[in-house]
Amino acid sequence: MSSTTKLNGVRLGRMIIAGANELASNKQLVDAMNVFPVPDGDTGTNMSLTVMAAAREAEKNGSLQVADIAKAASGGALRGARGNSGVITSQIFRGFAKALEGMEEAGVQELAAAAEQAVKTAYKAVMKPKEGTILTVARGCAEAAVRLAEETDEIEVFLKGIIEDGHKVLAQTPEMLPVLKQAGVVDAGGRGLLYILEGALKQMGGDLPVVLQENQNTAAPEMNFASLASVENESITFGYCTEFFINVDHADEGVTTALKAYLGTIGDSIVCVADDDIIKIHVHTDHPGLAIEKALTIGSLSGLKIDNMREQHTNKINFSAEAPKVEAPKAEQPKKDVGFVSISAGEGLTKIFKNLGVDEVIEGGQTMNPSTEDILNAVDKINAEHIFILPNNKNIILAAEQAAKLSEEKKLHVIPSRSVPEGISAMFCYEHDADPDEMEAAMKDAIQQVDTATVTFAVRDTSIGDKQIKEGNILGMLNDEIEVVAEDVMEGTKELLRNAITEESEVVSIYYGADTAEEDAKELSAFIEEEFPDCEVEVQDGGQPLYYYIISIE
Repeated sequence: MSSTTKLNGVRLGRMIIAGANELASNKQLVDAMNVFPVPDGDTGTNMSLTVMAAAREAEKNGSLQVADIAKAASGGALRGARGNSGVITSQIFRGFAKALEGMEEAGVQELAAAAEQAVKTAYKAVMKPKEGTILTVARGCAEAAVRLAEETDEIEVFLKGIIEDGHKVLAQTPEMLPVLKQAGVVDAGGRGLLYILEGALKQMGGDLPVVLQENQNTAAPEMNFASLASVENESITFGYCTEFFINVDHADEGVTTALKAYLGTIGDSIVCVADDDIIKIHVHTDHPGLAIEKALTIGSLSGLKIDNMREQHTNKINFSAEAPKVEAPKAEQPKKDVGFVSISAGEGLTKIFKNLGVDEVIEGGQTMNPSTEDILNAVDKINAEHIFILPNNKNIILAAEQAAKLSEEKKLHVIPSRSVPEGISAMFCYEHDADPDEMEAAMKDAIQQVDTATVTFAVRDTSIGDKQIKEGNILGMLNDEIEVVAEDVMEGTKELLRNAITEESEVVSIYYGADTAEEDAKELSAFIEEEFPDCEVEVQDGGQPLYYYIISIE
């Protein structure tokens, strides 16, 4: 094997794609490392979707310069970031790209400096960084990179050494976070990061460190990234991927909006982004000529590229299932003072948020964390200057905050709601003529007045604190902490409520899930009325998956 001492854009792009595929192949293993044995442990899935978004943009860019590929991947990761692990991963990409700005190629010295910058950027993105997490593993990898850059100029040797040191740090994470040690797992995000690096090393033809080759539980199987099919012919709605730049004197917002609406009538997967003197266009259509003719009425064209996707359906990236869904544009909505975006899962909960005045409800939450781009797309549909975002899940707050930073035309107010009951409580603060900043303060105060009880089931055996948990046990959680382990849903829920309802509690709202009968929810309501006669009880069909009950206590 010939040694590699420099990476160009093509090689870096292939490594990113291979890393994304490696993580995708092992995302369920990473999901299973979730500390709590609940059915929505999704660190691996979130990271995989984030890195797939980065790989997608790197593959589309195709530049020979490492700076261009790193920047494209960073942009994809920032907009595709899902969950806390995904947002942190996107910040790693961002710092890495920042350090490589202006470079055609990168050797070990440049890559080591980029790794350092990646870690600094990721740490800054987290308000209260914890050691024993993906941040710790990333820092260990960066420190190894700096040391190894002085010992070798061969990138394969350099990357292999980084992975080896990374696994040593990963093995120490249970000693840094007691909750990991109790659950008997290493940090899931850190393992996901190492899968990405391992995929990159395999693409270069390098061998994994010996410790991984000997341990089949931590080493991913060998795979050829180039052979992975991304999309089947019959699933392609429009046949031609059409991309170009429109050169203009000034990118007028009205012109851009009208162009985007027109493209929606002839295709999908639309990107229409204006930046000073150019408008970047990407559209899947059966009539690329119509897109070009329309664009020529605006300005001259450059960078024209048309690919027949039906002929080239075998792609380098295995991301068909993760590609973002693009809806046809709707008619422009009347201008409002404020708008609302909420994340939720379940038909009943969606109706509740809509009735409270939420404009756009993004399907997600416990079972699927929406990406930063999903949130931005929802924001784009609302004709308002001030838009409030209700994440309703602690694992979505960072993605919402990242969306707020990326939003240029509208001010996004992120209410850090950690549960659906908190989001509903926040919406009760909505007043039509209220000052947005004052309403934000009121909402943030309101979510502090709510306790959230949830009931679900365990997906594996583990121990949390003094609680021994078996697969299939009923888990009662209060504000994300496991309070009750039971054999029966009803008995477990009643025990949870006895722990959760206090003398100060006034209103209890029960949202029963898709797998719960209304009669059972009414039985629970009767129990509360009898045991806690001073509490007002409401029962509503939430329709949420996986969780038998989501209960608000105020």
